[in-house]
This record gives sequence, C-alpha cells and structure tokens, in this order.
Amino acid sequence: MSRFAADTRLSPAQASFAPNESSIRFRHATAVLCSALLTSTVLANEHAGHGEELSPTVITAIAPSSPLTIVTNPKDPRQPVPASDGGDYLKTIPGFALVRNGGTNGDPVLRGMFGSRLNILTNGGQLLGACPGRMDAPTSYISPETYDKLTVIKGPQTVLWGPGASAGTILFEREPESFGELGTRVNASVLAGSNGRFDKVVDAAAGGPLGYVRVIGNTAHADDYKDGNNDTVPSRYDKWNGDVALGWTPDADTLLELTAGKGDGEARYAGRGMDGSQFKRESLGLRFEKSNIGEVLDKVEAQIYYNYADHVMDNYTLRTPSGTGMMAGPMASNVDRRTLGARIKATWRWADVQLISGIDAQTNEHRQRGSMGVDTYKDLPYTKDADFHNYGVFSELTWYAADRDRLITGARLDRASAKDYRQTTGSGMMTRPNPTADETRADTLPSGFLRYEHDLADSPTTLYAGLGHTQRFPDYWELFSPKSGPAGSVNAFDSIKPEKTTQLDFGLQYKTEDLEAWASGYVGQVRDYILFNYTPTMMGTTSQAQNIDARIMGGELGAAYQLTSNWKADATLAYAWGKNSSDGNALPQMPPLDARFGLTYSEDNWSAGALWRVVAAQNRIDQNKGNVVGKDFDKTSGFGVFSLNGAYRINKNWKVSSGVDNLFGKAYAEHLNLAGNAGFGYPANDPQAIKEPGRTLWTKVDMSF
Repeated sequence: MSRFAADTRLSPAQASFAPNESSIRFRHATAVLCSALLTSTVLANEHAGHGEELSPTVITAIAPSSPLTIVTNPKDPRQPVPASDGGDYLKTIPGFALVRNGGTNGDPVLRGMFGSRLNILTNGGQLLGACPGRMDAPTSYISPETYDKLTVIKGPQTVLWGPGASAGTILFEREPESFGELGTRVNASVLAGSNGRFDKVVDAAAGGPLGYVRVIGNTAHADDYKDGNNDTVPSRYDKWNGDVALGWTPDADTLLELTAGKGDGEARYAGRGMDGSQFKRESLGLRFEKSNIGEVLDKVEAQIYYNYADHVMDNYTLRTPSGTGMMAGPMASNVDRRTLGARIKATWRWADVQLISGIDAQTNEHRQRGSMGVDTYKDLPYTKDADFHNYGVFSELTWYAADRDRLITGARLDRASAKDYRQTTGSGMMTRPNPTADETRADTLPSGFLRYEHDLADSPTTLYAGLGHTQRFPDYWELFSPKSGPAGSVNAFDSIKPEKTTQLDFGLQYKTEDLEAWASGYVGQVRDYILFNYTPTMMGTTSQAQNIDARIMGGELGAAYQLTSNWKADATLAYAWGKNSSDGNALPQMPPLDARFGLTYSEDNWSAGALWRVVAAQNRIDQNKGNVVGKDFDKTSGFGVFSLNGAYRINKNWKVSSGVDNLFGKAYAEHLNLAGNAGFGYPANDPQAIKEPGRTLWTKVDMSF
C-alpha cells in the first residue's frame, strides 16, 4: 500500500461517518467526561481554596528559560486555536514546523530535522507509532493540555533522555501532586470553534500528605474544515484519552507513582490513500524518586514504562473506496508497536559541580496484518516483522566555574540492534524472498557535547556556545519502510548506515524589566544523512533510502518589549537551511523563513491581542526527495496570516478566551505537507498542496478550583 498512492474523490457518502465501534466509544467517553466535568465543578466549589489563577494568552512564543532550553505550560491558552495533539502544539514554538496531513496528526519537524532525530518522551517514556508511513506519529497520541510541563532542548545538547536526538529532545511531563493537607483540585476546559471543533478536558486530583490520586480525561472532535477558497478539506477526527496516577509520598523527599492510561481515535486524511480508523493506546508506568539523600548523593530516580500502539488504516471506514486504481476496493492494514523501557539515574552535588549519571534500556517490537475486504484482517494473526533493542549509559556534568561561568558536558554510549523477521518482501505478484530474513544488525554508538555559558558583568546578558556530536541508529521507518536501499545493496536493512551529526550551537539571552530578547544559531555537518528518493512507476511510487553527507545551519530570534504598562510587542523569526553536499543540491523538506509578530493590550482582568504570521516562499527544493513521510514536490509561495484573540478573567477560577484565526480567510498551504499525494479528494492527475483552514473562530472556557 503506497503512501503516495490513491485515486479517491470526495463523494456525498463521505460527508459523514457511518456509526462504528470507535464512534460509539467516543460518544460514551464524551458522556462520561461531561458527567465528570459537572461533578468536578460541584466538588470544586467545596475546595475553592486550592484554586490558582489562569495564565494569559500566549501570542508568539515563550522565551527560552536557559540556553537552548524552552520550558512552558501546555495548558496555557495560545493562538492559533488550541492544539489537537502534540505536533500541533509544537508548531507554535519558533524553529518547529509540521508535515501536514489535514486536520490533525501532523509530524513535527525541528530546524528541518524529522523523525527519530527528535527524541519525544511522555513522562520519561517513549511511545513509538506503528504505521510504516508515520500516519500515527508519536505526537498523535499526545493531548498537550493533559500535561503540566513541556520542555524542548534544541540540538545534541543533552544525553540524559536516550540515544540519537540530533535535532532536539522534547519532554511532555506530568508533575507529582503536592497536598499539605487533605484536599482536592480540579482543572477543566471546554473549547468550541468553527468546523465542529469541540474539545473537553478534566484534570482532577485528591490527596493528602501521604499520597494522591489524579484522574485526567479528554475528548477532541472536529469536522472537515473549509480552506480559504471555501473548499472542503477532508480532515475530520475524533479522539479520547483517559489516564490515572496513584502517588505515595511518605515524606517530602520520597515519591512512588503508578500511572496507567488508554486512548483511541480516528482521523480522516486529505493527503493519504487511507485514513486512520484506530489509534489505540495503552500505557503503564512506575517511577520512584528519592531526594536530599546526603551531602554528596542528592537524588536517585528510577522508572519503568510500557507503551502500546495499535493502529488501523483503511479506505472504507471514513471514506468510500474509489472503485478504480490500485485501491479500488476496501482494504485495511493493522499494525502495532509494543515498547518497554527503563531508566535509573542519580544526581551527585559538590560545592561547584553537579553530576547526573545513569543507564537506560528499551526494547520494542513491531507486528502487522492486513487484507482486502471490510474488517477481514481481524480474522488474521499478527506477523512480527521487526524488533529493536537499545542499552545506554550516560553522564552529564555541570561545573559552576565562577559566579558568571558554567561548563556543561555530557557523554553517552549506546549499543543498538535490530532484527529483521520478514520472510518475504513486496506483495502480490511482486512478493520476493527477503535476503535479510532473520538477520540481526548492531552498532555501538558514542555521543557527547560540551557547552560554555557566561553571564556578562555589566549587562543582563548570557552568552553560550556548545559543540555536540551524536550517532543515531536507523529507525524502523528507515530500515523497513523503503522499497530498496542504496544502489547495489540488497535492501535498506542491510546497508543503511547510522547517521552522525556534529553541530555547533551558539546564542545569547538578554532580559530586563521591559525588554527580553534571545537568539540561537547552529551550524552542523551530518555524515551518512538518511535521505529518501521517490520514483514514480506504473505500479505506484517506489521509495529508496540512501546515505548522503549534508550541511545544515539556521537559527531563531525572539524579542518581547513592554511598550507601556498595558501594551506589549513580541516578534520571533526562525530559519533552517540544508544542503546535500554529496550531490550539490538543496536538502529537501526544509521549512521556509517564518516570522511572527504579536501585539497585546492587557488590563487587570482582560486582554486583547493580534498575531501576524509571515512565511517566505521556499525555492530551495530537491524534487521527489525527502523523508519517509514527505517529499519536495514543487516550490511554494509565501503567505501572511492575521489573527486576533481576547481573554477575560471572570475571577481567579474562571477565564474565557476567544479568537479568530486567519481573519481575512487567506487561502494558503504550508511547504511541509503531503502535497501531490493524490489523497482523499485530490485526483491523481492534479496533485496539489493541502490548504490550511480558512477563517476559524474559537472560544475556550478554563476553570480552575
């Protein structure tokens, strides 16, 4: 089933979903959540003393909290319309972009880098998607508003959170509850907007000095949206998640927490030959923390996690099969991924040195099944095609050399392996024996970095520079998804080499009472960069993975100035550049220059703001080359989008936010998108980019008790 194959058109029958098990589960979850919301509000009135005020709307971006590190609260309202998933939220941070699918489940890109170059963790563990074409990217399973903290570390400038991560590390975290006495707290929100958007979130906790229980639930729904030309873009989705945490806190320095969660959903895609009719998630985790242990050994942390993704893609649940071409009749593919991991680390402190050391391990297996016909795959057994293992040891040291000088360095060593269980490759008449059946490949991969930070004596400015090197083992999508490997090789599994990135990061941060400014830049060399080459054939598009050498550079700028006590202006700029130095061409799938300008007026209990986003044209492309999801099809033109928002704080417990995105109904498309994939509603002989939503209105009510 080619990721770039489809010949389907939008029909009246596709305008609505047929009742199915997933939608029934969704309605049931919605009813339960609504009941919980009403009950929580009643209970919260009895414990109003535990409430806290809500944050103002974020217009452009949060400034870095320290060099190369951004920490923000994903619950904070921001423009554009609050995010439907993790990738949707990340794209609001300068330097990030998104490979667009339509309404939801886009794949995040940081500084032009994609896939496992980004290490994405939730509560310290990884949930890896299962689709060979990343229809269920890891961020598809993340509802950002159900987390307390989002941390982004740009570049290869940490070794604490796993291997690879040449582009950066992303941490979605839920913080432990803290009750000094018996009590409760409730946070909830309801969002309604254009195109049938309706989201609900409840996050409630109860506990005391010895422990707590926390329950989180959310649902998200949207219909197909209309673009700036008033054309319907297939993009409808339904999602739900439920999580619970049980914490034991026998004293202020000890935590033992057990977490469990489930979720599911479905999403209709504009740029794919199939839709996602199931996104089942199961998660379990156990973590232990002990702080203030002694004069030198300060803290010990240990955790174990289990994540399971069970994903179904088909062409009949959320659309009608085309009746022509390779996908004329109903067909489905069911893939799953089971991930088990653990980490233990300890923190030592001396007078001017901090050392964090530990070990981590992860194993994951991938299975698949599929067939022609409606739901016939359910009668077939799963076939295991791959498993991966990684064992790592790491240390990260911070030396406070002087009052204004810090030296941070880290190193890790990983042993990574993968086994190919496929007995055959291809399908139908193209089925062939797999030359690497039952073979295992393994590599030992070193990584490390060194960063110097200096605070100026006569200015509130911090300067920094860091050199990092990381070696990344090829992931499932790079070893098993391509139809072939480098020229002369038997396949990608046999011949694709680990990717080796060496990068210099540098920048500054400036902060006074009225002005906050920051700049970060990078320049890097990537040896054996893994590039995909797509070749159209009579049987569909053929993908080839190969190793090249590449050069990358770019950066981000930002400033916020308090013009008066009521007026504040913000601006950010992000740019990424890449070159295929092996061929002399542009590195494909690079986002263009992206600038955002914001203006906010605020009083004691209300605020109003405007956001103007301006994106340049992208003329540096390499046609039919890209990554496992997207490729460069053509140059793209620039665009500008203007949006407005307002917020009113009724009291410390209630806040209403509202906005209109793309106020003037601009018809535009992002460069990173599944353009030309001839997906749902796009004829094969007329490839085009997926247009973004037109004028979109939304209102969000936040409650905190």
